[in-house]
Amino acid sequence: MRRRRNVKIVATLGPASSDYETIRALFEAGADVFRLNMSHGEHADIAERHAIIRKIEADTGRPIAILADLQGPKLRVGTFANGEEELEVGQKFRLDLSEAEGDARRVRLPHREIFEALEPGSSLLVNDGKIRLKVETCGADFADCEVMVGGTISNRKGVNVPDVVLPLAALSDKDRRDLEFVCELGVDWLALSFVQRPEDVEEARELAKGRAAILSKIEKPSAVTNFDAILAVSDGIMVARGDLGVELPVQNVPPIQKRLVKKCREAAKPVIVATQMLESMIDSPVPTRAEVSDVATAIYEGADAVMLSAESAAGSYPIEAVKTMNAVAIEVEGDPTYREVIEASRGGRKKTVADGIVSAAREIAETTEIKAICCFSQSGTTAALVARERPRVPIIAMTHVIGTARRLCLTWGLHCVMSEAVTRFKGAVIASARAALSEGFAEKTDQIVVTAGVPFNKPGTTNILRVAPCEERLIYSADPE
Repeated sequence: MRRRRNVKIVATLGPASSDYETIRALFEAGADVFRLNMSHGEHADIAERHAIIRKIEADTGRPIAILADLQGPKLRVGTFANGEEELEVGQKFRLDLSEAEGDARRVRLPHREIFEALEPGSSLLVNDGKIRLKVETCGADFADCEVMVGGTISNRKGVNVPDVVLPLAALSDKDRRDLEFVCELGVDWLALSFVQRPEDVEEARELAKGRAAILSKIEKPSAVTNFDAILAVSDGIMVARGDLGVELPVQNVPPIQKRLVKKCREAAKPVIVATQMLESMIDSPVPTRAEVSDVATAIYEGADAVMLSAESAAGSYPIEAVKTMNAVAIEVEGDPTYREVIEASRGGRKKTVADGIVSAAREIAETTEIKAICCFSQSGTTAALVARERPRVPIIAMTHVIGTARRLCLTWGLHCVMSEAVTRFKGAVIASARAALSEGFAEKTDQIVVTAGVPFNKPGTTNILRVAPCEERLIYSADPE
């Protein structure tokens, strides 16, 4: 099954997409990665969806990536005696640790660490920023605030603290249990919520013990400030625009998105643009024009993947949402302007032999009649570097490691193919030629570019390139050894 576009589609599973038929239909419609949201669903539900995805993978013969999204430390107010209260602009309102039910003057905020970090003048956002409080005085167990933006506050609404780095671990006790569960289950990616600093990522990596790649969600101002350090220790990034748009002025989010996508591409690490991409399709079979433009913008920027959340998890039109995203991607990538934008933003410093090899592979492929670039990769490094070049020809990522093939499903342009382990470069060339033919990328009269690292099975050794014919007898005649 060959995609007709390079950007990947991440589809979140949920109540609207939990059976084999629907998930299979989502995959056939264009989903490359399935997201399991650990904020919703019991472990039994998650395990069932995981098993269905793996069955679809076996039935179709195509690697599929599974991303488990950890909930992170959720900050919420307590409950109200009346269920809800109306806050007026200018009134005083207290947050404290008292277990008494809330009223129009106060409510419990069961997070001592927030009070320890607050300072007079700090902002608190409640219910996705619909209510804004400004701290006037605070102590170890309270914060007296003035209501700057009023509205209805009700039971267990979320709280954001945009201008303070909270002394909170990115992993709650629930997250640690979930992490161990999904790693044992065999997911390919772990998404960390509310990352603030690189230490948050390192903690998760230590717990994962190499069983899953680590993807950091950028949804707090502190994560934007510390982005370079976070990117350095992450395997991938998600620009999670929901909370980011709550904690920052909304006009700041588009340029931040553009900068983060560019930095991820330079680092050859996959980046997902997420949240509210086709949100109207939760209830409508047709998206708004603005949503289509939003998806298109992420693709023009060079994002590796675009994501559906509630649209595919709980919406009425999950398959239509994937088909729409797929159609937008095909149309955008067929636009000559797309190539101009992508190639103008190629740039980046190239310092290593591997950088030179993949750059040369792209140049050769684009200036001759090469049909595909085939890269052999045990760890995925070679394939990621080729994808960073955003070549005009297809990229076939060859590996004998199923975990690598699955993880690479998130990376731009990679068509992942399982192969037998090889010990000699000629074997890699032959396997690449067979894959290009069998997967429909080339004919016997065509040529491909093959890149790999020698010695084989040693990560990070991309050092060889060959232009090879697709017909095996020509390979043997050109290289009898």
